[in-house]
Amino acid sequence: MTSSPSKLNALELIKLLKRSAAEHKGSAGKVLLVGGAPSMAGALLLAGNACLHLGAGWTMLEMFDPASAHAYQDSPELMIHLADSEVESALLKTQPDVIAIGPGLGKSDLASAWLMEVLHYPNIPLIIDADALNLIAASMDHLGALQKRNQESPEQTVITPHPGEAAKLLGISTEDVQANRLSALEKLMTLTQSIVVLKGQHTLIGSPKNAALQCQEGNPGMATGGMGDVLTGSIAAVAAQGVRHQLNLWKSTSIAVQLHATAADSLVGKGIGPIGLTPSEIILEMRSLLNKLL
Repeated sequence: MTSSPSKLNALELIKLLKRSAAEHKGSAGKVLLVGGAPSMAGALLLAGNACLHLGAGWTMLEMFDPASAHAYQDSPELMIHLADSEVESALLKTQPDVIAIGPGLGKSDLASAWLMEVLHYPNIPLIIDADALNLIAASMDHLGALQKRNQESPEQTVITPHPGEAAKLLGISTEDVQANRLSALEKLMTLTQSIVVLKGQHTLIGSPKNAALQCQEGNPGMATGGMGDVLTGSIAAVAAQGVRHQLNLWKSTSIAVQLHATAADSLVGKGIGPIGLTPSEIILEMRSLLNKLL
């Protein structure tokens, strides 16, 4: 690992997402997002809306909250299903191109079961965030399953911890993570064998096969609940399109990280924030920037 990471410069890759006239929704990929426990359904809906607006062909939500597992009036395009214990059957029926798990997931037995089955689902990009990371930090079985997945399918899993989640995974304090973020990134890569996005000021991204990069964009307006959920949905959307557009998970993650932060800066430049900047506003600005860059 170098002492100073290179600058993340991934937006030029967006041109690879340009669609031919004959493309259909299958060309843009099928994403399954898992989470949304009671009182936390909004996290999954934010991830789903980001995925939808960033171009996934299908956006399907496995919602844990029964009260929220119905058509969502603001985004009827989201395909929402009440998650149940028949996880393997649900995955076989859905046949997703990409899975993202964690937004609003909670730490229930059902959440643990879904995470384990997802970790055993092979050969497709997987994004792991939020409580899914906390479950891995608390369970050697889940950590072992993650490590095995990455041995069998290298560079097909990305984890997106904020400093607190990174600290739990590493068994250190959040202050220790922040004191040497590059070292924490390296340790997370070694522990999990995953692509790692260490969120925070100047987000870092690295993987066992790729040198660390630092995102120079972003601003304090992003320090609000839901921003991470939007990033998760965005990575999933780009990765789903990348399956058929020459973008692997590393490149897809790099695009999403930089686009997310650039959209926040763009809105602040227009006088929208930093104080009061919302994740929902970021989603629409990301869509606008992506289409301008095609």
